[in-house]
Amino acid sequence: MTLRTEVEPAFEWIVAMVAGTDVGSLARERVRSALMDGHWQGNLDKAARLADKLVDNAVNHGAAFPDGTITLRLMVDANTRELLIEVQDAFRDFPGFVDIANQSGSVVGRPKGLWWVAYYKGRLSWGLKKNADGEVVGKKVQVILPVV
Repeated sequence: MTLRTEVEPAFEWIVAMVAGTDVGSLARERVRSALMDGHWQGNLDKAARLADKLVDNAVNHGAAFPDGTITLRLMVDANTRELLIEVQDAFRDFPGFVDIANQSGSVVGRPKGLWWVAYYKGRLSWGLKKNADGEVVGKKVQVILPVV
């Protein structure tokens, strides 16, 4: 699946987070608060859990930018009210993406990681992140979460 193209946002929030061991739980707290401020009508717990998993994966399987951070972005589509959760990191690849993106959402063993995207009926995609000069500097991983 390709990255979501820019749409008219009803709400947008972006933060650089220091890539540390507890950044996932910090992301949960900050996402809940941001989405409450943005009056998103979807399930805040689902959104917070997915942000936690994306951020955690960026720290554990990706790479921080030279300043030691990763970027977390939330955007609510003004038309569909879907939520875009995007995490950017400095690692340019997503090994095993096809297997991860094609998970059914059925529990086999203990649920972990990006399995939650399929379980919550989200759509997972990724692509390269480029700087203003068009140079590849990392990747973007996106989840589109429906309102219901």
